[in-house]
Amino acid sequence: MTWDEERLARAVLTCVVDPGDDRLAGLLAREGAAAVLAGLRASHRDDVWPRRARELDPACLVERTRAHGLRFIVPGDAEWPTRLDDLARCGQLNGMGGVPFGLWATGPGDVAAMSAQAVAIVGSRASSSYGERVGADLGVALAGGASGRPVWTVVSGGAYGIDAAAHRGALAARGPTIGVYAGGLDVAYPLGNADLFERLRGECVVVSEVPPGHSPSRRGFLARNRLIAALATGVVVVEAAARSGAKNSAAWADLLHRVVMAVPGPVYSVTSVGTHQLIRDGRASLVTGPDDVWALLAPLGVADVDVTRGQARLFDRLSHDQQAVFEAFPARGTTTVGELSVRSGVPMAGCHAALTALVSLGLIAASGDGTWRLARRAAPGRPVGPG
Repeated sequence: MTWDEERLARAVLTCVVDPGDDRLAGLLAREGAAAVLAGLRASHRDDVWPRRARELDPACLVERTRAHGLRFIVPGDAEWPTRLDDLARCGQLNGMGGVPFGLWATGPGDVAAMSAQAVAIVGSRASSSYGERVGADLGVALAGGASGRPVWTVVSGGAYGIDAAAHRGALAARGPTIGVYAGGLDVAYPLGNADLFERLRGECVVVSEVPPGHSPSRRGFLARNRLIAALATGVVVVEAAARSGAKNSAAWADLLHRVVMAVPGPVYSVTSVGTHQLIRDGRASLVTGPDDVWALLAPLGVADVDVTRGQARLFDRLSHDQQAVFEAFPARGTTTVGELSVRSGVPMAGCHAALTALVSLGLIAASGDGTWRLARRAAPGRPVGPG
């Protein structure tokens, strides 16, 4: 990584401007980061941005980056995830938006390559054991390419609850996962997930639009959600309360025209209220496992969806004529071929053929006097067999 003037200016701007504030986006596109930064430093306005721009020492920022093993990725780099460019065209949500000035990153994974086929799994921090199991199972299956399916990078926020479960599931499958953090990457957050942070940066990659040395803020978490949504093809909400950061990620996904999915949960659980609202209002597709997610994310006409069926029953194997003849039998006593033909509407020849097949299946029996009756295990008018 070369610290040219433009890269250094973008890095400084991440310290000057709060995450998700896109008021400089137009000027940045027209004049470039170096000119924008120079203009802020030369400004005589008593405003926070000019003060920050003048007070920050770029050399110290570069040294902090090196000391913590970070790199700073900017648009135009081979590792820049171009999915983030969609943020320039999708508008704002809650007063936030825009493409980040750059991404601070650490770990061996290539952000651009990993985000080319990625799905976000998000949910409540105060998750239930049910939610954590679902999140982990999705992470294992999607990142591990279970049953020969395509491998998807799992994107999440590294937080307690569903985020951590999804990351850990992907790591357990030795699959790709990206942690998107709301604070500087010099310190693990939350501290209780420090082991997860170290595994992510050791085996995959973690990213943030916030420079090292900056703690996460409420605004930072909300701004971070737009990056999670933008990096992925779709977002799966596993658990969410009525007011939830996971629902905010889903809203960003909808704004970005990503696929929004939600997992249903127990109707009595507060952590299922948000997911049920998303499904009820038509803002998310209901998914119950990785097969549903694969089907929704697959290119049009490519999805291989297994239809879930009940247990196979003997009655399912009967032809139309055989079913009609079988259902024409009385529950008790015997009947003749002629009576069966009239009741079933099947011609005599077809009726004889059907009777032969039904005898071989053990559904009916000959009475010895030219009449026919149901076998003891058969019940007319309903499916026959196990279950």
